[in-house]
Amino acid sequence: MSRLVVVSNRVSLPGENRAGGLAVALQAALGERGGLWFGWSGKVVRGPGGEVHEQRDAEIRYVTVDLDRADHDAYYNGFSNRTLWPLLHFRLDLVDYDRATREGYRRVNALFADKLAPLLREDDTVWIHDYHLIPLASLLRERGIGCRIGFFLHVPVPSADLLMAMPDHQRLMSTLYSYDLVGFQTRRDRDRFHSYVRLYGGGRIVGDDELEAPGGRRFRTGAFPISIDTAHIARQAAAAMSKPAVRQLQTSLERRLLAIGVDRLDYSKGLPERFHGFERYLQRHPDQKGSLTYLQIAPVSRGDVGEYQVLRSQLEQIAGHINGGHAEPDWTPLRYVNRNFPHPTLTGFYRSARVGLVTPLRDGMNLVAKEYVAAQDPENPGVLVLSLLAGAAQEMGEALLVNPHDLDGVADAIASAATMPLSRRKERWHAMFDYLRIHDIHAWRRSYLAALESCGATGGITPDG
Repeated sequence: MSRLVVVSNRVSLPGENRAGGLAVALQAALGERGGLWFGWSGKVVRGPGGEVHEQRDAEIRYVTVDLDRADHDAYYNGFSNRTLWPLLHFRLDLVDYDRATREGYRRVNALFADKLAPLLREDDTVWIHDYHLIPLASLLRERGIGCRIGFFLHVPVPSADLLMAMPDHQRLMSTLYSYDLVGFQTRRDRDRFHSYVRLYGGGRIVGDDELEAPGGRRFRTGAFPISIDTAHIARQAAAAMSKPAVRQLQTSLERRLLAIGVDRLDYSKGLPERFHGFERYLQRHPDQKGSLTYLQIAPVSRGDVGEYQVLRSQLEQIAGHINGGHAEPDWTPLRYVNRNFPHPTLTGFYRSARVGLVTPLRDGMNLVAKEYVAAQDPENPGVLVLSLLAGAAQEMGEALLVNPHDLDGVADAIASAATMPLSRRKERWHAMFDYLRIHDIHAWRRSYLAALESCGATGGITPDG
């Protein structure tokens, strides 16, 4: 079995408590076979960047690189999050077309390639993650790296016409042709990428999952829906019911039902539409008024970016409007909270909620939907209300699927979830939980790595590692 090299924007270093299942899965894969995890250190330094740090933990090496302020602003705050993020989430109106950030993005990827290439061996398997690092394989190939390299995109793929609207789109997108395997969350994302390659990328489709680049090089694609550590979250949620924060939440509800949403504060999550959908629920179903409280947890992200500041202000106004029009002296219909909670506490909140609201306008997968299902009490499970535009909807058809722009549909789904009989709740929950138990985060990484290792390596001159 070859050594595994994981590359991601951020590295989960020893001793850090990362809640995400991705970190757990990658640590497990590296621990099984030994390997290297490479990425940005998280440090923005004065003066020139590029300093390399290394830690070891058992059979895993962690290698990180510092960035200076100019590179960080161009690569991360700039092109990654002001150009690629909105573009890949279908928000052409928010795309920043600044050429300077595009060059900074390529410069940082070249820095990573310079620091990573000497560490690689001819028989390594390299697994690169997400939109921050799209051109990295191409830059490694330029440096003589011929080992097997795979890429996984965690976010959605928009239509070919939207991708084509990015200036110099071919220069960036054609770097994906240097991978041996390009993985996506859903077949829908994979198919959109195929359309781009055929219509605007100069390549052609030669098989169901095989593409040919303009120069004749062939590479594979595939759909690999990411998942969660299902069994761990189920145990964690059951244990969390005794936590003071969870008990305090349940006491504060005064026997009312709970609907919950947990999202990073981001325009892709559809929070204004969700708030308006909840308001429409209060208007369309007056018989349920006072019986359900909606808790929205939305930690602030990228708080120094103007679009996010506007979103936060907008949500505060909508929440105030809803509560002003519908609250009673002993009941506040919408609780809107901008703080983080420990992940075990969140799973207890999920388990306490009769309704889980996951209604993004666009999402690659959305693991909150899966965590909500995994956290439920098998004897009294809640109901998931899920956006059709989240990747998770492709796997979780037993949820109440909604169009997040259809406020009446969202309102009626909340009402149905709140009043659904126990037998139907159990039937829907069991189907989703049984699926998630089999298709968990460990099955995801095994499936991807098996597909990558079935690809032939590119070949080439490889430096000593």
